[in-house]
Amino acid sequence: MLYDRWRQIEREHRNEIALLELSSGRRWSFAQLAAAAEAAPAGHDSRMVFPQGSSAELILAVLRAWRSGQCVCPLEVDQQERCLQPILPGNCVHLKMTSASTGASRAIAFTAEQLAADAENIVMTMGLRPDSPNLAVVSLAHSYGFSNLITPLLLHGIPLILSESTLPESVRRAAKAAEHITLPAVPALWRTWHDADAIPKNITLAISAGAPLPIELENEIFLSAGIKVHNFYGSSECGGIAFDSSTVPRADSAGAGAPMRNVSVTVAADRCLQVRSAAVGETYWPVADERLANGCFHTSDLGEISGGKIFLRGRLSDLINVAGRKVSPETIERALATHPAVGECLVFGVLSSAAERGEDIVACVVGASPCTIDDLKRFLTAQLPSWQVPREWWLVDSLAPNQRGKVSRAQWRARFLARMARHDSRS
Repeated sequence: MLYDRWRQIEREHRNEIALLELSSGRRWSFAQLAAAAEAAPAGHDSRMVFPQGSSAELILAVLRAWRSGQCVCPLEVDQQERCLQPILPGNCVHLKMTSASTGASRAIAFTAEQLAADAENIVMTMGLRPDSPNLAVVSLAHSYGFSNLITPLLLHGIPLILSESTLPESVRRAAKAAEHITLPAVPALWRTWHDADAIPKNITLAISAGAPLPIELENEIFLSAGIKVHNFYGSSECGGIAFDSSTVPRADSAGAGAPMRNVSVTVAADRCLQVRSAAVGETYWPVADERLANGCFHTSDLGEISGGKIFLRGRLSDLINVAGRKVSPETIERALATHPAVGECLVFGVLSSAAERGEDIVACVVGASPCTIDDLKRFLTAQLPSWQVPREWWLVDSLAPNQRGKVSRAQWRARFLARMARHDSRS
């Protein structure tokens, strides 16, 4: 089904440029891309292929797998092939590996129809057009890159430009390859390009995903470059969930936009969002989970729906339990971030030494200007109930995101506990 759809796209756009790889200077028309995929012998020696990286070869490997009826499991360059059960779900054509942000990484199985549905939802909702090629700076192997870059190219004829790197000057040069571009990225990259005054002027659509886009950054880019960066909320398990299509910056940092076309979002009894659409994955593999089944994905994201818009209120697993009272770390972060001396902040809970307290609240803070912890405590005490004011504070130089653009609470919690253990061993 996917390869047949690709051949239809190739016939419709035969002589148009499909792919440009700036690192090598190579370019392919749709006809040349099809010929390159056909040139290699069809591979039937394995049920699954594991293409890696973010080069043109990954795209060709996907086409060859579709042609051969093999299942595709894209991997980041630092990921190893996994020993998965040889018998996959009957109509599985694609496996995505989760980001492991809420636990151990696991595989998600998709049918051809589910992949195609996600591509359709993204192209329709975002208004992707052949005359505004996608500029690829995010990983093609990650769910975000595969769904926003590869399937729009192969199933909808949206051309793709592969940047040499994410460095500001490389992105500036890459943007010159087309009159207009669409640029999907992550908040950390938008921050880097903004600080370097390197955001291309010929962007027709700017997208940010992988982590919530800070509203302050969204406003700064809008004021300085005149570009509205659109927040995109999705998940590996179900593809696109919501998109902020407004033409001006959001008023609420928790706003994720309206549900994608053909996507239904509701709030479950546990306050988590439930997503239903034809793009929802088939199952976790090899161990199924009732949270992903029958076209419905029960997320771990706490949310609200108001006026047809989705507002994210943290993750269920991140709730901090202080003596039986629960608070989302985002609540504390939003209050703390309004202090003029706070550049960035991250809040999480750790097991308290006082059993009756349950957890202690920890705040990691990157200072924008000199400030004392006592100042920050007094500031929060005026805004929040006293039990929500962090007991533990850690002043750090930066909150560096991982390669997927996310700042992991789990990783910072582990670093904090290791730091405390070192301190205790020296005492």
